Amino acid sequence: MNAAGNAALLDRVRALEDDRDLRALMIRGWRALDARDWDTWSECWTEEAVFEFGPWQEVRGRDAIRRTVVEAESGYAAMQHHILNTAFEVRGDRATGIGYLWFVAVPRPDMRATPYAMGGPYDWEFVRTAAGWRLARQRLGVWWETGQDPTAAFGDRG
Repeated sequence: MNAAGNAALLDRVRALEDDRDLRALMIRGWRALDARDWDTWSECWTEEAVFEFGPWQEVRGRDAIRRTVVEAESGYAAMQHHILNTAFEVRGDRATGIGYLWFVAVPRPDMRATPYAMGGPYDWEFVRTAAGWRLARQRLGVWWETGQDPTAAFGDRG
């Protein structure tokens, strides 16, 4: 293989590794949410990250994002964050991504048969750091919801 072929192969391998690493970041982070492992989830974000979510104001900074999400999600007896139909585009040390959320939560143990659920589109921006890829911005919209959420954790979307 010539130098141009080697360079092209290295570019393809790096693209595959970046895609794998971005998916792994999201899986690690969102499984940590379900386990209430707030430290692991917080490590997925940059210090100056921005979180935009329809029912809330824009939240700036990793610590503020953590406080907001802990407050909203701590009241659930159990929850699952499903990230679906993801795609990532890498440009050097920056990347963007899209996907969908399907969030299912049991507000109280007596509501296991009738969980609350919502879903909508994700839009992400990532930065490659010395520690690997981290979330720099997340936008999440709510397109649908079903069931009763007596915690009202995500605000009135009435």
